[in-house]
Amino acid sequence: MDIELKLTEGLASGEEEIILDRLKAYNVATFGQSDRRELAVPLYGDGGKIVGGLTGYTGRGWLYIAMLYVPAELRGRGLAARMLDMAEAEARARGCIGAYIDTMNPQALRLYLKQGYNEIGSLKGLAGGHAVTWLEKRF
Repeated sequence: MDIELKLTEGLASGEEEIILDRLKAYNVATFGQSDRRELAVPLYGDGGKIVGGLTGYTGRGWLYIAMLYVPAELRGRGLAARMLDMAEAEARARGCIGAYIDTMNPQALRLYLKQGYNEIGSLKGLAGGHAVTWLEKRF
């Protein structure tokens, strides 16, 4: 089999799905089914339009929080903490033993620490002097 490697800025339509499908198949064969289930806590504003929220999934006994966003004008009302509480309660009901999240935002980092999350790693030295921090919370 001839092999070619080529550096590109992206993939053609459908090519990323090919890689993802093959990776998923490998992971299932190697580690077993993940029991992945999506989870969301949408934040609705006037007129029932979505203005923010929390998205993630549960799988392999853990909740992964992919996104959590509260618009600036709604911050300071405890909405992020309430969304975390709701997602964590559902994760517990699904049998999860903990949750994990990452952030570059220092305000969000303080919130997660206040909510009982513990830092498990960081990558410092990103452009602009920023860092990404990974956190976990065991239930």
